[in-house]
Amino acid sequence: MRRPILFLAVGLMAFGLTAAAAQPAGDGVADLGSYAARVEIHPFESLTLSDRQFLTGTSDGAKPVTATGVLRIAKAGTERLPTVILIHGSGGLSGNIEFWQRALAARGISTFALDGFTGRGLTSVNTDQSLLARTNLILDIYRALGVLAKHPRVDPERVAVMGFSRGGQAALYASLKRFDAAWNRSGITPAIYLPVYPDCSIQFRDDTAVVARPIRMFGGGGDDYNPAKTCAAYTERLKAAGADVSLTVFSGAQHVFDNPAGPPQPTVAKGAQTVRACSLHEGADGAIVEGAEDTPFTYADPCVQRDPHIGSDEAARVATLNSVSDALTETFRSR
Repeated sequence: MRRPILFLAVGLMAFGLTAAAAQPAGDGVADLGSYAARVEIHPFESLTLSDRQFLTGTSDGAKPVTATGVLRIAKAGTERLPTVILIHGSGGLSGNIEFWQRALAARGISTFALDGFTGRGLTSVNTDQSLLARTNLILDIYRALGVLAKHPRVDPERVAVMGFSRGGQAALYASLKRFDAAWNRSGITPAIYLPVYPDCSIQFRDDTAVVARPIRMFGGGGDDYNPAKTCAAYTERLKAAGADVSLTVFSGAQHVFDNPAGPPQPTVAKGAQTVRACSLHEGADGAIVEGAEDTPFTYADPCVQRDPHIGSDEAARVATLNSVSDALTETFRSR
């Protein structure tokens, strides 16, 4: 295992503040209780590849890259702890990742927040999604599982995968048996998958054959970036195939509703690309194609639209936190 390149040990502050006094209204995250006992930054080797390479299971010609993950260990001691992998969206590591790091730490759960952009020379792909093939973050999840499998403070039986937007798409499709068999060499099968406002627009081959683990999705009823209706259709196909899956949609909530630092009112994400009007699926040769004509897809296609909205929503954020906490408690209790 690579040694972490940085660690921080955080002690409790002794200034007489109570958790209740430090707790932001509504979020259920106590400032003092949500500090990590230790923070480690782990580099790990991954690849930058095309969707076709990933989908056909070949790494020939792929570019090696060093990605990183921030491991926040929730409790001091030596016990192995439940851990949630967090995968950012098209804007990179943002305020919602910090929210979930602290919220989960307050519940005794460690987090491993992945940075899939910096090592690839990226900060954001919002306005040009072609800068990084979608499936790269799925591979990063599998490589991150390899890091956690070797860590003495991680319980490999209690690892969850949670992602947001593009990262939510990666968290969702990391559950596919086909992808797991082709790319996951960690020895860990996540205990639960938690995609938040994911992009469900691509219909992959054999995408109803998922690993035997629960999938709990969350979306916004007002989301015009990754509309929840595409995930609703996929959820029904998964249910019909016998998967343990659910989708919770919060009425009126916008994209990135869980980000406390997001705009309080729906705001245009100027220039951001959305494939909400595209009909995408995997072609026979591993290419992503669009429409009935199976035209090879590019982000210059007419179906690609711009200027969707984003917005923070405290009620939806709190409800998601409560649902995620319940799902993790139930899942980890049985393992």
